[in-house]
Amino acid sequence: MSVFHTKTIESILEPVAQQVSRLVILHEEAEDGNAMPDLSRPVQAVSKAVANLVKVGRETVNSSDDPIFRQDMPTALHRVEKASKLLEEASILLGRDPYSQPARKKLIEGAKGILQDTYALLLSFDESEVRKIIRECKKVLDYLAVAEVIESMEDLVQFVKDLSPCLTKVSREVDAREKELIHQAHRDILIRCLESVKSLAPILICSMKIFVQILNQGGKGVEEAAANRNYLAQRMTDEINEIIRVLQLTNYDEDEWDADTLTVMKKAQNAIDGKLAAAHDWLEDPTTVVGGVGEKSLRYILDYAMRVAERCLPPDNAVIKKMCGDITSMTNALCTTPQAEALSRGISQKLRELISLVSQGISNVERSSIQQPAHTLRGRMEQARAWLTNPSFNDNGLGHQAIQLIVEDGRKIVNSCPPSEQMTVQKLCSETENLSRQLAEMCRHGQGNSYQAITVAQAISGKLQELKNKIQETIVSKVVKDFIDITTPLKQFTDAVLSSEGTPNREANFNEKAQTLSNFSQRVARTARSVATGGSANKKLAEMLLNSANQVESLTPHLINAGRIRMSYPDNKAADENFENLREQYADSVQKMRALADEATDTVSFIKMSEDSILMHTKACEDSIVNHAPDKMVENTSSIARLANRVLMVAKQESDNSEDPYFVERVNQAADLLQSTVTPMVHDAKMVTLNINDPKAVSCWRSSNKGLITAVGQVLYAVMVTPELPPDIPPPPDMNMLNLNEKQLTKEVNVPDFDQIFKVEANLFSTTAPPSLPHKKDEAPPRPPLPNSEENPPPRPPPPETDDEFEAHFPIIQPNQPIMIAAHGLHQEVKQWSSKDNEIIAAAKKMALLMAKLSQLVRGDGGSKRDLIACAKDIAEASKEVTRLAKELARMCTDKRMRTNILQVCERIPTIGTQLRILSTVKATMLAGQGTDEDLEATEMLVGNAQNLMQSVKETVRACEAASIKIRTDSGMRVRWIRKQPWYQY
Repeated sequence: MSVFHTKTIESILEPVAQQVSRLVILHEEAEDGNAMPDLSRPVQAVSKAVANLVKVGRETVNSSDDPIFRQDMPTALHRVEKASKLLEEASILLGRDPYSQPARKKLIEGAKGILQDTYALLLSFDESEVRKIIRECKKVLDYLAVAEVIESMEDLVQFVKDLSPCLTKVSREVDAREKELIHQAHRDILIRCLESVKSLAPILICSMKIFVQILNQGGKGVEEAAANRNYLAQRMTDEINEIIRVLQLTNYDEDEWDADTLTVMKKAQNAIDGKLAAAHDWLEDPTTVVGGVGEKSLRYILDYAMRVAERCLPPDNAVIKKMCGDITSMTNALCTTPQAEALSRGISQKLRELISLVSQGISNVERSSIQQPAHTLRGRMEQARAWLTNPSFNDNGLGHQAIQLIVEDGRKIVNSCPPSEQMTVQKLCSETENLSRQLAEMCRHGQGNSYQAITVAQAISGKLQELKNKIQETIVSKVVKDFIDITTPLKQFTDAVLSSEGTPNREANFNEKAQTLSNFSQRVARTARSVATGGSANKKLAEMLLNSANQVESLTPHLINAGRIRMSYPDNKAADENFENLREQYADSVQKMRALADEATDTVSFIKMSEDSILMHTKACEDSIVNHAPDKMVENTSSIARLANRVLMVAKQESDNSEDPYFVERVNQAADLLQSTVTPMVHDAKMVTLNINDPKAVSCWRSSNKGLITAVGQVLYAVMVTPELPPDIPPPPDMNMLNLNEKQLTKEVNVPDFDQIFKVEANLFSTTAPPSLPHKKDEAPPRPPLPNSEENPPPRPPPPETDDEFEAHFPIIQPNQPIMIAAHGLHQEVKQWSSKDNEIIAAAKKMALLMAKLSQLVRGDGGSKRDLIACAKDIAEASKEVTRLAKELARMCTDKRMRTNILQVCERIPTIGTQLRILSTVKATMLAGQGTDEDLEATEMLVGNAQNLMQSVKETVRACEAASIKIRTDSGMRVRWIRKQPWYQY
């Protein structure tokens, strides 16, 4: 049984699970010698509901044209009926004998069957609905495959007429399905892919039109036009294939990334399935031409199979690559040997074997359960932290691999660091790598718990933290530098494309600007990937950045092709439209990528780095003035102006993102001040370049540039939540109070009688008060009386509040306890915070302990079915409490992005908690038969669900902590985030 993935299944299954859990508890109580109550009425209600469900199910089967549904549904209906009859028989037997053993057995079997078979029935119907949508998607794929062979305008018109209604239907049905899904990640993917298909469709039609026109005219540029058409058709194909893949998903892993090995392999497998029919049709038809849809489909299959092979385990890798090589050779021979029917049959057979090998390779990777290093710096730091806090724990080398990847990231940034820091970073990387090897070697020899190993682990932790900070500083610097100007390369390329025929060096200028655009695209794409993997703490944002970077990089050569076609056919309206379509898409993609990079980058760090860059360019301007180099002066002042505009842009984003009126006003005032300084600085810089020897012009520029730098500092101060104020300087002394006459000063001072003050009386503890000192001006006050010895002493103050009850009782984890490991991961995350005055941390710590307890109950280490169901119910309730607290904090948060992030990560917690309760109920019905296939499947699903829940709570805690500094001051909400000892010092 899987977890439910649609709102309909959830609404039907949850009440059924509640009733089944009650029956399980009654069954367990009967085993303790208690009499079973009368179940005739509830069982009768269940039987009636099942009878109605079976009736509707059979009517649906009779009206369906889906052969798989007609085959699977009757079996599910029969099993539900059988489970209902078991309940009826148990009810009758218990009515005769409340202690009947056979009745209890039938009761538990019927309860288990009702829950599992109802889900199977609902899933069968849901899969049938999904297949209907997939059939429509495959129609679109068939039309897209034909796009590459359309060579006349009549065929193109017919193509558009056929494709348009299919796209409309797919759009409508996928949109409706998206609203039915529970998992937010799946909904986001469907929305993104659907939007991409809608935007690409008209651009594809336009590219096909210009290809047909050039082909019919016999002019140059046919290859470029065909490449553009094929690129757009392939992009649409990939998006449709992704829609098909996601529609078939029923589970979701919170740690899953689009770049995960298994995800990439399954995407390739899905693409292979989409090309298989066309390839077999080509092989079976001896009259089909070479180079058509069928041959291209076969070539695509081989490419996708090679992608799978690269990610398979070594034995599968070698076999798949060999099979691909054999099929490639045979296909090449077939293309040069017409009417080779025997060769075609041989290729078909080997193609079927290849499909089987690909499926087996993916299954082997899935079964191996080898955890891969994380894709982000933050994730790798977590994996390293898990190993370093417990070096003796066997994580199959995952922590060591994560450290190695962090070190590799550190070495990649060396050239981007200032020259003065490059040696420091290289040394830091080498030291971290050597210490990591030492620790791994000690762990291999069973010395993970030794004092030396713990000392080395602490040293690695500190160096990793330092290296992480260096990497993130460098990433911010690259964002400032590479995204300073995203319009000029495209503008210069567009000007080169639109230059009139006969312009001197027109072709050379085009090639130069095309190369510049290509270099720019590669540079900003690399930076965007660095931000996604090293600077972003938001998974969704990181994946959007990676997707945007891939799109910009892949689109660039086709934009250049479109530009070349536009140069060759300046009067062709289709060529101009094709170029404008791709240019606009490129500009939008780069703009979106920069906005995502800005969002993922810390604003304060960005402005600080921009300020440093402005100071660096200011120094370069001063050198230009000294060296009489007006060109360098223009270049550096332009950079200063661009940097100032980037700071303005980020400040505007911060202002728009906040709902704190004081913060918005403060940022807007600082931004307005900065904006007012840019134009004067640029004007004064022009005056300097016109006459670089004019000291008055230089002085004016220095003054206006200083004003700009000060204004940037004001923006930095405005966006800081807790501004770093300079230390207060005490006011100067009052000069009137100074007196150089030392004797006069001594006479005016009234010195107390110290002997009298510290005189000790003989009868020290008498009840009579000691004599008071004579009152003198500026003398110490009288000594207070001693306490009366007969009075009771004041009560002892209460002990300080601690979190010991949450931390002292966490069980010791073992490698074969995945649920316990997931609970320990959450426990490690939240133990760094004090739960005093922090209900979210307290609730999360409670969930970690409850999940640890659930792990023990699932493994059969004590406890009963009642305990298992009760523990799952407590976890579900705690999930709701964490969600409630997170939503309350989000409601008070003035930062819109942070609020959205909190709501996105916490909204799935209650659903996962409900799934956990249902799966625990299923597991409770199987505790007596552990080790069966059904029990193993239930345990596997329970493990995945527990891991998802712990990861979601962990992400929610992080999001709430990040947003804690943006809470409304008038909210009255008190949540204190007090960090205890840092994890790398444990």
